[in-house]
Order: sequence, then structure tokens, then C-alpha cells
Amino acid sequence: MKLYSKGQLFFFCFLSGLIVIMFALGVGFLRLPFMTKATETSAAEENTAQVSREAENPGEDLFEALGLRQSPYVSPLRMNTADLVPFSEGERENISIYEQLNEAVVNITTETVAINWFLEPVPQEGGSGSGSIIDTAGHVLTNNHVIENAYKVFINLADGSQYEGTVVGTDPENDLAVLKFDPPRGAAIKTVPFGDSRNLRVGQKVLAIGNPFALERTLTVGIVSGLGRPIQTSRQTIIRDMIQTDASINPGNSGGPLLDAQGRMIGINTMIYSPSGGSVGIGFAVPVNTAKRVVAELMTYGKVRRGWIDASVVQLFPALVRYAKLPVSAGLLVSRTRRNGFAEQAGLRQGSEPIRYGSSVIYLGGDIITSVDGMTVESLADLYSALEDNKPGEKVTVEFIRGGKPGKTEITLADREEIRNQ
Repeated sequence: MKLYSKGQLFFFCFLSGLIVIMFALGVGFLRLPFMTKATETSAAEENTAQVSREAENPGEDLFEALGLRQSPYVSPLRMNTADLVPFSEGERENISIYEQLNEAVVNITTETVAINWFLEPVPQEGGSGSGSIIDTAGHVLTNNHVIENAYKVFINLADGSQYEGTVVGTDPENDLAVLKFDPPRGAAIKTVPFGDSRNLRVGQKVLAIGNPFALERTLTVGIVSGLGRPIQTSRQTIIRDMIQTDASINPGNSGGPLLDAQGRMIGINTMIYSPSGGSVGIGFAVPVNTAKRVVAELMTYGKVRRGWIDASVVQLFPALVRYAKLPVSAGLLVSRTRRNGFAEQAGLRQGSEPIRYGSSVIYLGGDIITSVDGMTVESLADLYSALEDNKPGEKVTVEFIRGGKPGKTEITLADREEIRNQ
């Protein structure tokens, strides 16, 4: 057995302890005071920069972070169109766009479940629509109403192959959904390039590709007929800033792309106005910039996170206005605020006099909200629209009437989903 002197033993113990301390510092188990301060300062600066970046353009930053892989695309302006010389310039644009992008537009069919006379679940054929492949991994952008209540979703490609798709996420408020199918390894998947809907002009040329009446990929051409159209799709939902077009859109076109003259997606064809059920030259598309924000949220979180005012509000109606002798006839009455919530902290006043209306109890005497985030609010649908693009934690300016006099406050938004689940 080998013996060590006291000096050697002390040296090896000191060396072992030093190694342990260096290892702990390396993996982050131990922080020295000067290191902690520097690290925390750096982290704080990074967080501040991140918040600043997100405040400037949160939707596009998140969309860019997705890193969608798209197939090569050549603008008609740069294409060698020697074989299209016999055609006019406009025809060459149409032909080149269709030939490059028609395979990136898919047909979507669904199966739903019904209950028969014996109360047994029975699968049956559902609806159909169109969709745009937005990356080579197999993500597809379409309308929510195309796959709503579907038990199974099938994605049909241009080569006749069919894949069962999964729903990544849906956003009924903008009537958008993202699906996913798994293409074979090495398959040449074509995608639709994204454009920008901020600088659209009435009169500019647009093209729509879809599967109307179950026909294989059809191209229609038209112009932008109007911009900023608000379309109410339900009692609580208004899709704002819709693009109006006269490009023929028929049943089955829903979810397909609306393209500009360079073949870039500027909208998602969503609905038509038609007394007969066919196209009469009035169609509407969700702007692609809205779609980018929604796609980023759905692919990142599986849902769209939205902010909300943590208060119970009641839409004014004539009987309530007369009974309470309210100073305005339109707006949202603040019935109750959440205890110690953001709305209460911001000074929004709740009602104090309970009355019964049907099966509900309304508290009178609270503030009447008339504007949120710069948008006039006269109904619940207006409130949903005003906060549609706001996230939890953001602050919005709320204008209200209190005792017949106008007031204003800034409220931090809560998470809408959390408020609903309380």
C-alpha cells in the first residue's frame, strides 16, 4: 500500500476541489457575483430587444422564424417565354403563372360523422374546397369552413395521389386553417409563394386557382374590386379588411389562393356574394398579411393567442337603454370587472345595481365602452374585431362614457382563453 504525506494529500484535495468548481461554473450550477450580474444584464438586454422587435412587427417576425421551405419559383417578368410568343403579354402572364403554380393548389375533401335512426355513428361525405401548399414539408393553408366538423380530411394532389391530412390548427375568426400531410421522401412538392397585401390597389390584376364544382384546378382572372371590406360571418365575428374581387369564385374555390400578376399569393379566397349560389362577380379573400400572422401562430402554438379585456360586458339594446336612461344608445356596458384584474387596476368601473333580464343578471351603473384600440365599438362583434390582432400583455386605449362624460384609460390585455375558462 502506498502512503502519501500531508502535503501531497492537501495538494490533491485542493486540485480536486478546483476541478469540481470549474466544472460547476462551466455547466451553470454555480455563479459568482460578478458573473451573475453580467449574465442577468445580458439577459435583460436581450429580452428588451426581443420585446422591441415583437412590438414593431410581431406577426411577420414570428412568420419569418418558421423558416418555411418553398420550391423555386420564377416570376413571369423573368421567365423565358419564347414558346409563348404568339400570345399577348397578359396571356403569357396567365399561362406561366398557371403552369408553375397549379400543382401547388390541392383539392380538399372531408368525411363527417352523422347519427342514423338507430343512434349509431355513420361516416358520410363532407364538403370540399381548395388549399395552397405553403412549404415542401406538406403544410397546406385553407379556409376553416372547408374542414369544419370534419372527422377525416383528405388532401388530393395534382398527380392524383391522395393523403390523409391532420389539422395543425384553426382560426374561425379569420376563417383560416393549416393542415399537414406527409409527402413521400424525395417528392417534388410545389408551393405557392407568399406576397404582400399592404399595397394593393383597386383595379390591379388578380388570378384565382381552385377546384370549383369538383373540377380539377381552374384558373380565373379579374381585378381587385374593393379593399378593406368588413364581412360579418357570425354574431360575434367580423372579418375586416377583406379583398373584394370580380375573379370568378365558385363553391369549391374556398381556401385557394388569390394571386397577383407575378404569381404571389395576396389573399385566400373565402366567400362569395351570390343570390343564385354561383359567381356573380363579387368574391372576397382574406388578405395574405392576415394569413401570415395566423399561420405563424397556428404552426407555433396550434392556436391563435388573443388578448381580452378582463371584464363582463353587455351590448346595449333599446330596452336596456330606455330602462337605465343611458346617455348613449350603442356601446358595451361594463357589468362586472375581475377582482384585482387589469381592467379594475386601470380604473374601469363596474356596475353596482343588479337587474334581471331573462336568465341573466346585469349590473347597471358601470362605464360604457365606446372605443377600443382606436376602433369604434358598438357591439360585441366590434370588440372581437378590435382585439383580433392583439396579444395578451399588450396595452390598448379604451374610451368610455361615465356619468354622461367621456373618459379614457389604458388597459393591459389578459389571455382570452384563460378568461373564457374561468
